[in-house]
Amino acid sequence: MGRGGPQAGGFGRLPSLTLANALVAARAASAKTLETTVVLDVGDLIGITDYFIITAGRNERQVRSIVDEVGKRLRELAGLSVLQTEGLEGSHWVLLDYGDFVVHVFDTEARSLYSLERLWADAPRVAVDDTVPANVAGN
Repeated sequence: MGRGGPQAGGFGRLPSLTLANALVAARAASAKTLETTVVLDVGDLIGITDYFIITAGRNERQVRSIVDEVGKRLRELAGLSVLQTEGLEGSHWVLLDYGDFVVHVFDTEARSLYSLERLWADAPRVAVDDTVPANVAGN
């Protein structure tokens, strides 16, 4: 079970399903930006979530586009809805909490300033590739 809590219906998520869903989010973000999207396995380091997805847009419009695409793809492909969203007003750092993983969408200046990849340098990086089936939840 992911550290973010149980799935609807009281059944925990399998770690592989959590990773597959995190990769859906990462690929959705990557599709909307030329900036690098990183997936960090932070589960053993912080214990409240399994993965951080970190990406950036070059301006407010692109940040919002990334946020919208991540939400859309996770609803369509994994049947997931965001649990909590923070930071949409200024769009410098938008946090999308999906329980088992958290998506951080920065503008490029804020990403450089907060440098989460450096802060969580001990976390293993997960390769973002196309090996996970598109319909991860079986919907």
